[in-house]
Amino acid sequence: MSFNAERAFDLLKRIGFTRIAGTPEELRAANILMDEVRSIGLEPQLESFTVPDALNCRATFEVLAPYQASYEVSAYKCCANTPEDGLEAEFVYVEDCTDAALRDVKGKVVLINGMLRLPLYRRLLAHGVAGIITMSGSVFGRPEDDDLLGRKIRSTLARFGLLPVVGIRMRDALDMVARGACRVRMTTSCEPAELTSHNVMVTIPGSKYPEEIISFGAHYDSVEFSTGTYDNAAGSAVLMEMLRWYAEHPPVRTLRFNWYGAEEIGLEGSKAFLRLHAEEIPRHRMMFNLDVGGPVLGQDVVKVCGDMAIVHAADAFMKLRGYPTNVVQGTQSSDSMPFADHGIPALNFVRYATANAAVMHDRNDIIDYLCPAALAKTGVPMLDFVSLVTEAVVFPFERTMPPEMVATIDSYFFKKELAEAEK
Repeated sequence: MSFNAERAFDLLKRIGFTRIAGTPEELRAANILMDEVRSIGLEPQLESFTVPDALNCRATFEVLAPYQASYEVSAYKCCANTPEDGLEAEFVYVEDCTDAALRDVKGKVVLINGMLRLPLYRRLLAHGVAGIITMSGSVFGRPEDDDLLGRKIRSTLARFGLLPVVGIRMRDALDMVARGACRVRMTTSCEPAELTSHNVMVTIPGSKYPEEIISFGAHYDSVEFSTGTYDNAAGSAVLMEMLRWYAEHPPVRTLRFNWYGAEEIGLEGSKAFLRLHAEEIPRHRMMFNLDVGGPVLGQDVVKVCGDMAIVHAADAFMKLRGYPTNVVQGTQSSDSMPFADHGIPALNFVRYATANAAVMHDRNDIIDYLCPAALAKTGVPMLDFVSLVTEAVVFPFERTMPPEMVATIDSYFFKKELAEAEK
């Protein structure tokens, strides 16, 4: 298999800058990818789509009793706005949000642990809280390295109602709780907006079975503060090497290569692709996705969102070839999920970093902990396996999704909760 790890690493470096969904920097990265595609001798398509967002988001937060202090906070994009003079209320830290912790929170501002996911958000709404505070960062390290993340109320949550929500640094949350804060005032202000993101798409028609489509994907956007080399410039660079192989070895089946934008804010790029190409969905036989890769210290995994027959086949292949790649059945929170939701078996090729050897979603996602050889540890087995599958005389896998995976996918997309919201 021809896989040029040094060339892939060079592309990784060229798109290794902060490229948040819907920004000029994300479009700049898309243009770099398109130039690379043209250098291969293929013509890419740039498909635009809009995502709901917010501009000019501002927030303030102060403790009124038993002491007075102000803390820097960030408003969640698309959250509810408070009155101009703010929301004044009692404050409580609700820890794990058990029934006991939430027994008396109506009208109060609450501090929670962890991410603001839909089940917890619905519980807080049902208990009548007035506002929510989440925390990020660490109580360790230097304060100047502790970024205040700008998160967003995604449309899934917004369908159940909006509240003022802010983020605070964990070290400030520690100070506030330790000092017994009991009354606070917070303000939030956001202007609704629609931003434009882009997918980069390349199609290689099949020579023998053009009606059958195999889809390849990787997202190229990053989160704020982060150069996003591990997540996911690495996957984007490995995908380009896949494209180079097929440009030189024309496939018997039609191949769709996509570099998705706006993955980090809710898989918006892959969702948009499936909307814009709905008529061809029945022709898709399988999806191969790359998300996170390149850490020097790590482990390669193939996560199969599909039937166990695919798991057994991929696992046997890795063993036969001697690749130290684990194959498991499961989901990956990435652009493979919308495909799986349409019943298309999806295989996620990922290289997870050893604990504390590389991180994602913060300023420490940088190139220092990645190397070309680690890209090859993902790219070579993947190219070897997918070239066998895509060129099969008879496609070896059914386009089915087993019931246990359907249930897992439905849970991932909160379908039960959303159906309840429609009633």
